[in-house]
Amino acid sequence: MSSEKSLLKNSFGVSLATLASRILGLLRVKLEAMALGGGATASIWFITLMIPNLLRRLLGEGALGMALTPVIAETERRSGIPQVRLVLAQVLSVAGAVLAGCVVLISATALFTGRYASLYGSGFWQSQRLLGVCQLLPLMMPYAFFICLTGIIGAVLNYAGMFVRPALTALFFNICMIGGLSAGAIWELPSQTLLKFLAILTPASGAVQLLLMLWMLRSCGRFPDFSRRAFRSFEITRKVIKLATPGIIGYGVLQLSFLIDRSMAVYLGDQAVPALTYVDRIVDLPIGLFAVSFGSVLMASMTHAAADNDWEAMQRELNFSIRHVWFIGAPMAAAVIFFHNEIIRVLCLGGKYTLADLEAAKYVAVFYGFGIPFFCSLKVILPAFYSRKDMKRPFYVSLAAISVNLILNLLLMFPLQQGGLALATVIASVVNNSLLLMLLRKDGLTIQMRSVISAIRSVVIAAVSGAAVWCLLPVIRRYTVTGNQLISDTLVLGITGLLFGGFFLILAFAVHSPELRELLSIVSGKRKRHKQNYSA
Repeated sequence: MSSEKSLLKNSFGVSLATLASRILGLLRVKLEAMALGGGATASIWFITLMIPNLLRRLLGEGALGMALTPVIAETERRSGIPQVRLVLAQVLSVAGAVLAGCVVLISATALFTGRYASLYGSGFWQSQRLLGVCQLLPLMMPYAFFICLTGIIGAVLNYAGMFVRPALTALFFNICMIGGLSAGAIWELPSQTLLKFLAILTPASGAVQLLLMLWMLRSCGRFPDFSRRAFRSFEITRKVIKLATPGIIGYGVLQLSFLIDRSMAVYLGDQAVPALTYVDRIVDLPIGLFAVSFGSVLMASMTHAAADNDWEAMQRELNFSIRHVWFIGAPMAAAVIFFHNEIIRVLCLGGKYTLADLEAAKYVAVFYGFGIPFFCSLKVILPAFYSRKDMKRPFYVSLAAISVNLILNLLLMFPLQQGGLALATVIASVVNNSLLLMLLRKDGLTIQMRSVISAIRSVVIAAVSGAAVWCLLPVIRRYTVTGNQLISDTLVLGITGLLFGGFFLILAFAVHSPELRELLSIVSGKRKRHKQNYSA
């Protein structure tokens, strides 16, 4: 099997594993919207959850995991798996100590701030949102410890060739949240009690994920060796930190920018943060389902190629990945742009989430929709740098993109409200993609014309398919009226989705899209092997 087909096959497997988690995630979005609404209560929950997730993106899924992968590759090639186990013990111990310190510091700060605000504060310092966040954060923060270590271990497992099982561990967070929200509805818990209940369940789900990851490390022979030999010298840890520092700073600045975005959204009113967050969850579906899966597999594959100085393989895999993330990202973008109203009505409307909340999310959905292909492509461009231990240049590029984002936030947030914050994020992502591709071109890793043409073709057929079905929406709505609004909305979305998907696939087949043929070859190959195994 060619490296491209292997890359697609592994990505396809991870995507299927991720799909289960994302389906549960959409159910969680529906339950959150009904239980928490689109106002102050939802703002408290999303802001609180955002803080441990910032650490997760920074130290778990971010630069530390990316920096560790090439070091693990080099160690395994030179000294074998026993030395890898010693390296993992050292890195995980140091990372665990740092994370524990962060958890304690942030929790203590929240407790102190909440106590001070309740006794001496006024105005903003007495606001429901601030006091609510300060109460929940100490309960929530242990989640950061568990999920960051889970992310670091996930990078090691990916390099070892394990992709599907690590991706499945994300199910537990959604299962815990769905269970908590359902129990809250059954027991009719008050909003504050429900938030505390969810905040306790969150670290519990993280602990389960970490235990499963450690079990997977043991199953592939890479469980950390916590003997004294692991701590005789911290040379490897210093090397990982040196590689990761530019990326950690870059991710830190990026997450600071995200935090500033949400702070600006708080300034715009109670509906702004939920509008951005609910739409972000919808947009995250294609990114998490395919782009992140492709990126994690590509990182492992490119690390092997970089270790062998195989530049031809790296360029081939980069172009292959770009073509496919645009083939998937373009129709997802068109679906959100043309049918965001139908999507949000089904996923959010009802309970405490009102039509006014839906209206507040309108422009956020449109602008975020345009950004989906760029958000996706960034996930497969960065491994071309990180696999070669090049952490500094993406850091400088991220600083430039963040600066653009912050300037545009200030310019666009007042005329476009939360929609302006979404548009600023999309433009900054375009800048980020463009600058990174320019740097790769200087390195000799160019995006071939075939990939550019494929991306344009995917955008055109997605736009044509979306526009055609959008014109049919009045007819679809007319023939799907029932006595239940949710059933009517679900029928509209289901029929619209089937028509749009069908149109896109027919057009892709008509224009001989190679991505469709390559995807079908993987599926048909699996079916053939299944039949052969059954007959045997």
